[in-house]
Amino acid sequence: MKLTWYGHSAFRIEVAGATILIDPFLTGNPSWGKSWEAAAEGVTHVLLTHGHDDHIGDAAAILKKTGAMLVANFEICMYLVGQGVSDKQINPGNIGGTVDCGSFTTTFVTALHSSSVSRPDGSNVYLGNPGGLVLHFAEERTLYHMGDTDIFSDMALINELHEPAIGLVPIGDRFTMGGAVAALACRRFFKFETVVPCHFASFPIIDQTAEQFVAGLEGSGVEVVLPKVGVATDI
Repeated sequence: MKLTWYGHSAFRIEVAGATILIDPFLTGNPSWGKSWEAAAEGVTHVLLTHGHDDHIGDAAAILKKTGAMLVANFEICMYLVGQGVSDKQINPGNIGGTVDCGSFTTTFVTALHSSSVSRPDGSNVYLGNPGGLVLHFAEERTLYHMGDTDIFSDMALINELHEPAIGLVPIGDRFTMGGAVAALACRRFFKFETVVPCHFASFPIIDQTAEQFVAGLEGSGVEVVLPKVGVATDI
């Protein structure tokens, strides 16, 4: 599996039979600082955890350009159809459900957050429940993108049901759990082999480093991968 982090919560996952973008906030992402075209080259699937602008990002433009499959909750799917995405591209689901994505499956799981998109007049459009995404592959380790969330005890059930080996974990505090709490979540509720922190260092009001997260996992046996923005990493 090849993973590229574009800063914030945006990832590209490359496996046999699929090239996946998760939460493709690229244009306007201070960590990335470039357009979306290079990141979206060859993309077959776009997965969204929730509806905030810094997660939907460039999804509409990418989907219209590439013809990729959209995997998201029903409200987000319908919102993006309204933005010109073809209804033939959508593969909607909701919390507890699993959808077939061809070479992998995606299960929608709980996240403690909110989900809406801002209109130009400052009002918000409700976009369903936020979620995390568990990706099961035939020949790769199971990956869990937590989305934006705090710690919650039912993470233990997610581990029991799905046994994810790779965790993409928000650590930036203020809008998600901070690094120390995120490390506790990984220690207490999961048996991750590899974790990748995200949702930090992109905006000044959230934590700028992964130091607390790394310190919290010292001695746990979990591999903490700190990828460089825009650089593909084998995990």
